[in-house]
Amino acid sequence: MVLIVNAVLETPDTVDFSFWPVADLPPYQFMALSGSMSPLEVGTATAMLADYNSRTGDDDRPLTDAGEAIRRLLETDKVIAPGGLRVHDTRTNVTVRPGCCCGLEDWREWLDVANGETLWLGHDPSPRLEHADEAVQLWPDGADAQETPSGLPIEIMVGDLPAILQTVQEGLQGFLYLTKQWATRHVPTLAEDLTARLDEDLAISAPLPDTSGQHAT
Repeated sequence: MVLIVNAVLETPDTVDFSFWPVADLPPYQFMALSGSMSPLEVGTATAMLADYNSRTGDDDRPLTDAGEAIRRLLETDKVIAPGGLRVHDTRTNVTVRPGCCCGLEDWREWLDVANGETLWLGHDPSPRLEHADEAVQLWPDGADAQETPSGLPIEIMVGDLPAILQTVQEGLQGFLYLTKQWATRHVPTLAEDLTARLDEDLAISAPLPDTSGQHAT
């Protein structure tokens, strides 16, 4: 396999977090969301979502327990998930990670790339995407530069994007399944609502459009 593409979520600073068990991970890195995550990793992802979204609403009271943390998450207008798609080329060992302010909730915008669109992938770093014939080229940084960045880009054939995004969706569906199991244990009365909300706001289960014939000549 040359390309590994994962849906990733930024890890939180959990030093003072005590509402439920979390994994011992360094903060402000990226964790892949999939059906192979441990319960502690699912707890870490949920902690990030709860903490990040509690800062976007009008209620600035400190959270006091697990139930309140999840209820506050459910009360937000739209769940926002700092992250996106991480692309790794095993041949060149180049990795393109989401930049700051990139949101996993917008992962389906990659479908637009197959139609010739470009994407904003965050800043600091600022990943750069360019179209090149039947492929797109990705650089880890340099979206704001006038000239093409130095170094090898990751190249993705446009025709491969539907299958890549199908794999991304399967990973997110696996994460959603594990999240429901996790919530049934830690916040049982809110498990159904949490699962439904993440499914809707992160656009997980809705069918991907069939683009198999779009690029036929």
